[in-house]
Amino acid sequence: MASKFLPPKYVLASVAVSLGGLLNGYDTGSIGAITSMPQFAESLGKFSASLLGFTVSIILLTGSVPSVFAGHLADKYGRLNVIIPGAFLFGVGALIQGTSFSQTQLIVGRGIGGFGEGTFLSIMSTYITEIAPVRHRGTLAGLPQFMSVTGISLGYFTCYGSVYIDSSFSWRLPFIIQVILSAIFIWCSFVLPESPRWLQIKGRGEEAAQALQRLGLDPVEAERIMVTSTGQVTSLSPWRSFLLLFRKAYRQRTVLALFILGMVQLSGIDAILYYAPILFKQAGLSSENASFLASGVSGILMLAISVPGFLLADKWGRRTSAMTGGVILSGCMFLIGALYAAGAVHPSGIARWVVIVSVFAFGLTYCVTWGIVGKIYASEIQPDHTRAAATCVAQGLGFFTNWLVAILAPILLSASSSAAYFLFGSLALSTVAVLALYMPETRGRTLEDIQEAFHKPALGAVITGFRQSLRVRNRRMPTEGTELEPRNVTGVDAINTLSIGNVARPLRLDVSG
Repeated sequence: MASKFLPPKYVLASVAVSLGGLLNGYDTGSIGAITSMPQFAESLGKFSASLLGFTVSIILLTGSVPSVFAGHLADKYGRLNVIIPGAFLFGVGALIQGTSFSQTQLIVGRGIGGFGEGTFLSIMSTYITEIAPVRHRGTLAGLPQFMSVTGISLGYFTCYGSVYIDSSFSWRLPFIIQVILSAIFIWCSFVLPESPRWLQIKGRGEEAAQALQRLGLDPVEAERIMVTSTGQVTSLSPWRSFLLLFRKAYRQRTVLALFILGMVQLSGIDAILYYAPILFKQAGLSSENASFLASGVSGILMLAISVPGFLLADKWGRRTSAMTGGVILSGCMFLIGALYAAGAVHPSGIARWVVIVSVFAFGLTYCVTWGIVGKIYASEIQPDHTRAAATCVAQGLGFFTNWLVAILAPILLSASSSAAYFLFGSLALSTVAVLALYMPETRGRTLEDIQEAFHKPALGAVITGFRQSLRVRNRRMPTEGTELEPRNVTGVDAINTLSIGNVARPLRLDVSG
């Protein structure tokens, strides 16, 4: 009787796998607050601005390497078999950090944790996409990002509470919580069934059927997975998959995806997330607790606004979201920079509250625009047979650009109160200018239509996309599954179909020749 009130098993599996996003967000939300605690400085000594930036950001630098190749490993060994060792390494890194008695030990722990994080973050959405029914795939695939924002909020408030502890346990507690969460994540990954699509592709049909039954998928969805996954071939080698992305036929889409995912991070969002306590102190919140509380409130608001952001992602145009978001983000940064440059920000007065509100506005705008549209757009503009490889490479670039922001932000803030804001504002505004010229609209268009847009000149594709977006309400939307599921076609239609089964063999001949 109680089972009637429980969500479907594939939803529970998606939530369980998304714990990796919670881990990522928790570290992001807590590390800046941890390094701002006086108890932390008493235990490990005071960090210079450059050393602080390196310590915080090393997790991103080491995560960029495995994320590029995680997709290939998951294709070869299985989705969960790659997630589990990644979660284990992250837990080991958190344990080393939580038991640190020197700056070197803390840095080593963060480096190990980053290697694990880069391994599992690239695979979570792939696993969810492969187990989710077509009608729920978009919502469930967004769970890792939602859990990440949840983790940021929890990380802020954990530190807000633990700062009252008058010992080193105040800054060690968040790392202990990360170890516990990592153990739960590993356990969940052990008990979950492997992706039935991957099992079927590997010729393990009986195991795939058992996985489908454990996930509670209805017979129609189960049959679709079993039929469409049969006969597909394995992916190219890592190096050939990488080279394929930059062949003439795919180069424009690859570069655009990398540009979007790289520049959304260079907007300065990680400076806000990692160093929120420092930013609020700089604005005039001198109390340690007040700056931590402001950081926590910021995390809660970002979590709250992420809910309608995901629900309305398909209601707003991709270009509209990217353009509007970029203008607001750059405006917030320029406003803060101008106030600091003019010397108007003091411990008392209205200017400090303008800065604080602008920091809040920046984080909220990012969560509802660039934080969502960037990942959706970068994925949907890729052909089916390069989407996985492009996603992994883009994830690696995202880690690297995050690292640049995290390591440069404290140095810039220490050298100048306004320079960092002007830099990030300029990067955001330049991103808007580039996207205005080269970003076709994709909302309401099938994946096949999107691919056709990239066979036209860049500006022509934009104009065509804009015209089609004006007519999108009058056209009949494609039925569920049209975009993502292979279909039986013949003749000319077979040439235009971008299913993996149709393109893998000729691509292999082309690459090896």
